[in-house]
Amino acid sequence: NRAAAALATGRVSVGDEVVYQRSRRVHEGDHLVVTGFERETEHVPGPEASVRFGVLYADDDVLVVDKPSGLVVHPGAGNQTGTLVNGLLALHPEIAGVGSAARPGIVHRLDLGTSGALAVARTQKAYDSLVAQLAERSVGRRYRALTWGCFEAPKGVVDAPVGRSPKDRTRMAVVGSGRPARTGYEVSASWATPEVSLVTCTLETGRTHQIRVHLSAIGHPLVGDGTYGGERSGLVLDRPFLHAAHLAFDHPVTGERLEFESPLPDDLREILDRLGEPEPSDQSA
Repeated sequence: NRAAAALATGRVSVGDEVVYQRSRRVHEGDHLVVTGFERETEHVPGPEASVRFGVLYADDDVLVVDKPSGLVVHPGAGNQTGTLVNGLLALHPEIAGVGSAARPGIVHRLDLGTSGALAVARTQKAYDSLVAQLAERSVGRRYRALTWGCFEAPKGVVDAPVGRSPKDRTRMAVVGSGRPARTGYEVSASWATPEVSLVTCTLETGRTHQIRVHLSAIGHPLVGDGTYGGERSGLVLDRPFLHAAHLAFDHPVTGERLEFESPLPDDLREILDRLGEPEPSDQSA
């Protein structure tokens, strides 16, 4: 049947993991995507030339987009237009048949308030390759985040399952029934007034809100992140200080390892400029 065919051809994914086995368990809060056929009622986005975003790289197979904060990646409940996908379709109509008709070309996502590098597939071959690389955890993703508080250790790993919060279903949380999630972090600078730290985070998995949830769980919520305890009077920011600064993957056709850097956008750079020189310490060396 169609479901079995979708599994056999690698068109079913849970989060960033491609699933081939019927026996694979799913959990409440998992993000399940099945490509290759769509529900008749599923919204198919159209092109919108008014959507603005940067491009870090483009060839016949892939794009690397520099997503601004405030731009939704693909249509969904309450956001049927004005998304990155709508803008991509205006510039690159060929992606309409790539992957999911509702999310053409999209192989991974960034939150509404997160800026930075995002890979987009322009062909089905590229889509399948990038999805497989994400499942194999061979895609390199590093984020820059400004958190509240100073860390006791200059580096570490948060290894804690992430799922829907039992207290608020609109939020994610560290819960025993969640999906396995690992976030590496390394402190690059700290300030005493206000007490904040600039950290580089490395994703080993790709759960919804993973970095935000993990850092909040260890007592270091992101500056500007009202959802997870990061809104405080010392610094005011209208979105979480989280930027996808580095993205690396193997080119789907040539196999060449490609690496991309996205510079901090102006709003985040202004926050760091306002903080001034960081504290001299082992963590900021």
